[in-house]
Amino acid sequence: MKVVESVHEADLAAVMLDLSEREAWLVFDALKKERRAGVLAQAEDALREDLLEQLTPRQLARIVQVMAPDDVVDLLALVEPEYADRVLHSVDFELAADLRELASHGPETAGGLMTTEFVAVPQGTRIGDSIKLLKQEADENSEGVGLFVVDEEQRPIGYVTDRSLLTNSIHDVVDDVMTEAKTVAVTQDQEEVANELTHYSLQEIAVVDDAGKLVGVVSFDDAQDVLEEEASEDIFKIIGTSAKLQTRLPIHSRVLARLPLQGVTVLGGLTTAYIIEQVMRKSTGGEISTGADILRFVPIVIGLAGNVGSQASTILVRGFATGEVEPDREVSVLRSEVLVGLCIGLICGLVTFLVIGAIDKGQAPFHFSLAIGIAILAAVTWAAVLGCVVPMSCRRIGIDPAVVAGPFLVAVSDVSGTGLYLAVASLMLGH
Repeated sequence: MKVVESVHEADLAAVMLDLSEREAWLVFDALKKERRAGVLAQAEDALREDLLEQLTPRQLARIVQVMAPDDVVDLLALVEPEYADRVLHSVDFELAADLRELASHGPETAGGLMTTEFVAVPQGTRIGDSIKLLKQEADENSEGVGLFVVDEEQRPIGYVTDRSLLTNSIHDVVDDVMTEAKTVAVTQDQEEVANELTHYSLQEIAVVDDAGKLVGVVSFDDAQDVLEEEASEDIFKIIGTSAKLQTRLPIHSRVLARLPLQGVTVLGGLTTAYIIEQVMRKSTGGEISTGADILRFVPIVIGLAGNVGSQASTILVRGFATGEVEPDREVSVLRSEVLVGLCIGLICGLVTFLVIGAIDKGQAPFHFSLAIGIAILAAVTWAAVLGCVVPMSCRRIGIDPAVVAGPFLVAVSDVSGTGLYLAVASLMLGH
């Protein structure tokens, strides 16, 4: 366990995600209180939930004593209210009050994002006294990079950076070196808060209540986390899945998250197939050859293959960029993503098979609808393979996967998927 003690908490949290629940607990149990706090602060929710299940409220209370209040609130949101109450009753009164105050704000607001660990001094305070205060509160306020200047009503009127404190005379007052204090309302959306921090290049921004009183602080690091989460969420919404760690979720969870988009695609493809059929019957006097009949369902294949391939490639490219998919995980990720594509292809192929059999009775015999369903299964599974192999291959040869895993992948997936679909369907129907 000496090796574990030398590993950074963020790296430990990433490694523990790949361990079994028992193995992860053994690693966690061997850590000191401060290290446990660091792992819980850095870990993904899936790992947090597994560890929290094995911690008693008293054990967790000892850990949260050394955690930032905003991290504690995020942690307690993962447990039952009764469990959280028992934890809060086991910590000191002042901390419990701060945590309850933070928990009362919406998770997507500035109040839910802020921390109550900050340093504030009144107007007229000398820089020397401010530095002493910072030193006294250094242990409790480990994240701050400066201090706020407040008036008699505890309203923020200025901000002083550490650099300003060090480069000015200790006899000067903070009023002479402070800059304007930017503020946001406690109910303001966290994405707007993050955008203000980055727009004004701030290290910290003050959070105020309805009376303008300083109640918390949002740091630049918090803003970066929010913007990254929001960007990931938007990207994954575009491709029809969730923003959670897709490569670490169970297969059935991934399939369920991605099916709604595929359902819309199947419905649109079947509608297109019906329109094509009507046009073909009108132009041919009512007779359609089997070969032409197969072509009616090509739009479904193109849509499904494009969606599945794009989902797999986007998840892989995002995983490469965030470190979620390391080189030693590529094989397991490939295997799981192909299995997800197989399941989606099986479901969509089955639905298409049933719909064709139900709607085209007498025109599409059993073996025809079965051939279409199996051909769709093959094409969609192949698209999942391409969606993983192309970005992985690009990464290995030094090409940015994000460049290739776009229009190029969609084109290759459409052409090869359509070819595979036609080949399988024609082979099964003897054409």
